[in-house]
Amino acid sequence: MTAPDVTVVVAVYNTMPYLTECLNSLVGQSIGLDRLQVVAVDDGSTDDSGKELDRFAQLYPDTFTVIHQANSGGPAAPSNRALELATGRFVYFIGSDDYLGEEALERMVACADANESDVVIGKMVGTNGRYVHQKLYTGDRPDISLYDSELPYTLANTKLFRRELVEEHGLRFPEDLPVGSDQPFTIEACVRARKISVLSDYTYYYAVKRGDASNITYRANHLARLRCTARIMEHTAGLIPAGPRRDAVLKRHFDWELSKLLQEDFPALGLDTRRQVCEGVGALLDTYFTDGLRDGTGVKRRVRFGLAQRGAVDELTRAIADETEHGAPPFLLEGDRAFAPYPGFRDAEVGLDDHWYEARETVAGRLAAGTKLESAAWEQNGDDLGLALKLRIGVTGDTSSAVVALAQGAMPKTADKAGARKLPKDALRPKAVGEFTREPAEDGEGTLLSARIPVEPVRAKRGVRVYVDVAGTTYEIPVRTEGLPMPLARRWGRTIPHRVAASPNPKGRLVITTAPLWEPKLGVGARLRRTLSRSKRK
Repeated sequence: MTAPDVTVVVAVYNTMPYLTECLNSLVGQSIGLDRLQVVAVDDGSTDDSGKELDRFAQLYPDTFTVIHQANSGGPAAPSNRALELATGRFVYFIGSDDYLGEEALERMVACADANESDVVIGKMVGTNGRYVHQKLYTGDRPDISLYDSELPYTLANTKLFRRELVEEHGLRFPEDLPVGSDQPFTIEACVRARKISVLSDYTYYYAVKRGDASNITYRANHLARLRCTARIMEHTAGLIPAGPRRDAVLKRHFDWELSKLLQEDFPALGLDTRRQVCEGVGALLDTYFTDGLRDGTGVKRRVRFGLAQRGAVDELTRAIADETEHGAPPFLLEGDRAFAPYPGFRDAEVGLDDHWYEARETVAGRLAAGTKLESAAWEQNGDDLGLALKLRIGVTGDTSSAVVALAQGAMPKTADKAGARKLPKDALRPKAVGEFTREPAEDGEGTLLSARIPVEPVRAKRGVRVYVDVAGTTYEIPVRTEGLPMPLARRWGRTIPHRVAASPNPKGRLVITTAPLWEPKLGVGARLRRTLSRSKRK
């Protein structure tokens, strides 16, 4: 009998009714049953998963091999047992609650043959709220590297592997890891592969989050995840010498696995558990967190790592709890440097240098979140009308650069989603309009800008912006109304009466609109000139 092109390995534990869709997606593959082997291992299921596997084995006896075994506690042991029975040129792993696109295997095998690839990664998407990192799938790429691509953020074993590579290097899954056992296998395969290809032209894999969120990834506790991450990082370090390449892979584990241990649920853990988490994270930081990794980590994560490394459990708990409840602290500006003064900042007992608290990355999102409109009202003195605003901006210290200005039209498409943008170095910064003062907020949370924006008798629609320099970079922040009641529109002006209004645009950003209540009739030429002038402004 001719060997199949691909063996699909399915490790199964209590995944009904999702298992049925998974198996149907395999027998429905366009590659054909004659080119397919399915090895499914029932890891001691207590639901009907074992019966469902046997049903498919009876329907497709030449394709399915089903093994039943006592529960091992994770997917590693059943996956290893399936590998011993694999006969395909390639092996593919699928979660038993997930499913494939109809042409997935045929397309991936064809790609591997055409490019002589040892690993082929087909585009994955999440369903039912399952998160799947997408940055790897920007286009078809026949040859990528583990070290200069987004691959370290996509280390699941749901890939096509050349079985010759797997057997040559004895690749197997560590059976003592209940979580993340696929990462050592995937990392080593990618380190040893001659060529890795990515396919983004089709949805190959659908990753399903179960309705009860019972996927093993969602059930592991902090200490179990910490132990597994430590093992994965140790395995990686044994494959890749210290240097930029190792950093490129381990950055994922600092950004994801370790960061997730220091999130909103951390303060609710018992004191002893929090101490153990800090001790374990600190040990990994001591061993693998190079200066390059530290400097490339955002200030929020960096501070949490630093506090954990120092064993400052109370300060770390307070930093997370305060940010969860109140948001990030305002930036402290000192000349061309900006600091995020989380707990422990310049505390001799904690002993963290200033650079742990220094903001060096783009901070547009945090600036926008910390900029709030507190009040808005018209102020009129005779024919002089102005909009009096009180704004809170998320910075303290040297705020002499902060100004309020008006900008014509909408924010450019390049603006950050969070509602602020980093101005290019050669961009002209608008001049301040009207009068304003700066003073520290009484509660210490930022700086208050009191501004009076004069209204001019012209037809215009202008957005209100705040401009502030942080660490040598200017940021433009549109002022959001935050649901506050705006002053009523009013009629203004004696010579040519105008209607003036301050209101939110569809994105909730404050705009000031002025327009004459009536205009003298214009000739055809004048109307044409006015129309052309308006189109140029747009």
